[in-house]
Amino acid sequence: MSDANANDHVPVRPFTVIAIDGPAGSGKSTVGRRLAALLGLHYLDTGAMYRGVTFAALRRGIDPIDADVVARLARQVELTLTDGGLVVDGTDATIEIRGPEVTRAVSIVAANPEVRVEMVRRQREWAKTHGGGVLEGRDIGSVVFPDAALKVYLTASPEVRASRRSKEVTDLSYETVAADLARRDALDQGRDVSPLEVADGAVLVDTTHRDIEDIVAELVALVPS
Repeated sequence: MSDANANDHVPVRPFTVIAIDGPAGSGKSTVGRRLAALLGLHYLDTGAMYRGVTFAALRRGIDPIDADVVARLARQVELTLTDGGLVVDGTDATIEIRGPEVTRAVSIVAANPEVRVEMVRRQREWAKTHGGGVLEGRDIGSVVFPDAALKVYLTASPEVRASRRSKEVTDLSYETVAADLARRDALDQGRDVSPLEVADGAVLVDTTHRDIEDIVAELVALVPS
């Protein structure tokens, strides 16, 4: 996996990992990007990696339920992270990985134990290469980097999360997005391997009625110097 990051010109701190976990629509990407910029760290959306594998599987006509085949694909697929985007095996999939087809299937792929092993390996490799970073996902503080300098779990009310997501996917109704989020929450929290949960020692932040800048300022103050 490779990437081209807009923060390349910013001096990077000594190896520091900030782990941000939480369900879809909780504000992970917005908070993560701003926090990374303020701290001079690189940023990684690990969810995009699972979406990239899902996109690659669907593009090849592979059923996401076919665990062995999807696992082999995860070990072979080339995921190139760009500033705000993702290239999968040479194809810009930035828009497609956020579409309804990938969104419906990604939880199945993310529940595949072998896929998770491979993605965790790549995520740790990415952090090592970049001297740390702000990583956001669903198991960063609990599995990928349990010893992160700061572990954060973002949450928000289901209604607010659905509202945020429905604004991002204008081709789907609020009701459809809300139902999909509920389904994904159940799958992510109920999977046997690396379920979505609040990591030990994580700071719990409810973003429902809070300003993003206020949240980021709070988290910056919590990062060990």
